[in-house]
Amino acid sequence: MKRCFVVGLALAAVFAAVPAQGAQAASSSGPASSVTSSSSCEALAALALPQAKVAKAQFVAAGALTIPNAGRGAALYSQLPALCRVAAVLTPSRDSSIQMEIWLPAENWNGKFLAVGNGGWAGTISFDAMAAGLRRGYATASNDTGHSEPGAQFALNNDKLIDFAYRAMHEMTVQSKLIVAAYYSRPPRLSYYQGCSTGGRQGMMAGQRYPEDFDAIIAGAPVYNMVHLSVSQTALQVQMLRNPETIIPANKVALMANAAVAACDASDGVKDNIINDPRSCRFDPGVLACKGGDAEDCLTSPQVASARQFYMPVKTKSGNVVYPGRSPGVESGYAARIPVPGKPMNPLWSDMPRFVGHRDANWDVMSFDLDTDLALALKNASFVEASNPDLSQFKARGGKLLLWHGWADPGPAPENTINYYTQAAKAGGGSPDDWMRLFLMPGVAHCGGGVGPDQADFLAAMERWREQGVAPGQITASRNPGRGGLTPMSRPLCPFPQVAKYKGTGSTDEAGNFSCSAP
Repeated sequence: MKRCFVVGLALAAVFAAVPAQGAQAASSSGPASSVTSSSSCEALAALALPQAKVAKAQFVAAGALTIPNAGRGAALYSQLPALCRVAAVLTPSRDSSIQMEIWLPAENWNGKFLAVGNGGWAGTISFDAMAAGLRRGYATASNDTGHSEPGAQFALNNDKLIDFAYRAMHEMTVQSKLIVAAYYSRPPRLSYYQGCSTGGRQGMMAGQRYPEDFDAIIAGAPVYNMVHLSVSQTALQVQMLRNPETIIPANKVALMANAAVAACDASDGVKDNIINDPRSCRFDPGVLACKGGDAEDCLTSPQVASARQFYMPVKTKSGNVVYPGRSPGVESGYAARIPVPGKPMNPLWSDMPRFVGHRDANWDVMSFDLDTDLALALKNASFVEASNPDLSQFKARGGKLLLWHGWADPGPAPENTINYYTQAAKAGGGSPDDWMRLFLMPGVAHCGGGVGPDQADFLAAMERWREQGVAPGQITASRNPGRGGLTPMSRPLCPFPQVAKYKGTGSTDEAGNFSCSAP
């Protein structure tokens, strides 16, 4: 309540401090079509914000925008509309230094705000996603979650770990709404969130901790229980490093992929190298077991055991599930999960027990113990996880949650997202269809890629749902031509638990020849 009161005072001060932007101040709803001036943008440099400071306010003419060091390398964003580019530093705690940017359309603002999420351990502003939002007329913002280095060394500072966990996105959203109000002389009529992976976790965290921040949340492939995911994957990596004979050579991964497709592809009535409903198929990599000695076209017994583990949940010594297993169709992404002896482990996994659990940069990952290291990481950072299924306050505000996940994701498991959806639906009571939907994408890898159609306009579907009351009964996904030599195609994505079924006639590359029905 105190925070809301302070923000309310700040909002009142904003309206008093910045001149109105002509016709844009006349209406509290609908898009704003007036053109704002460069001087009104630059005036934002003097805007007083609570626990934050504007570092730059720059009018950028329509065309290309070059951002030095974007994503740790120069980036060029072409064909952007004219914008007011505002950079700010957020300092909600003593050690916080959260870098954020908000891009404000200088004309044709749609009256809405869009926050976009991060990936991995974050550390950069998501300029690509911001550019996409700006082109659609949104005032759009992103932040680096309070650090700029790769990996999780920042977590040695607890203030910065809290910023990464939940505070940075919330503070950015609060300050962004004040900046929007200052520039357009009115607050956004609706606030949206969109992100994938870590960005999916950030969106779910907002719905759980700060239900007033957003009116609609799109969370893709969410690593919402990030501690459990990272520690479970470290366990699998260490197990293989301790038993090198279980490591499957990269050239044998294709064997697994082909065998899984052979076992499961046709179960949906369409042979297209895409496993449409992995839950309807059981694939045992034991079919690839070598009959004699080791060979390139088979798996040894230790390799079969390792492959089977990939589909099985990771469990503690007492049998408690730490993280669910993967589904058939994910094999092509398995190669990225195979450790290389003598080389550092992927920091997405090992940095959790190293910097969050042991808080020691010199900790030896080979000393890892699943039970001990999971408990230690949770003791230090359970607040990183967005596992609370109670979204009642978000739902009561009319909030909409759209979850999506690729069935071929080798990172966060689709079953993990299904588990959250099921728990949240139960906690919400009644049917979740009026406020929460989950879409699973056959053949799609982590946040995109894979052999399936991975291009879907979830934001447009959410706009229709939140603003027009038209819930997404299906969303068409397409596969870009030329990607990896794959042919163009489209398919309907169906709200879980429905699946897309071929009608029996017409091209199997056209979404219109499929319908959503019970599995």
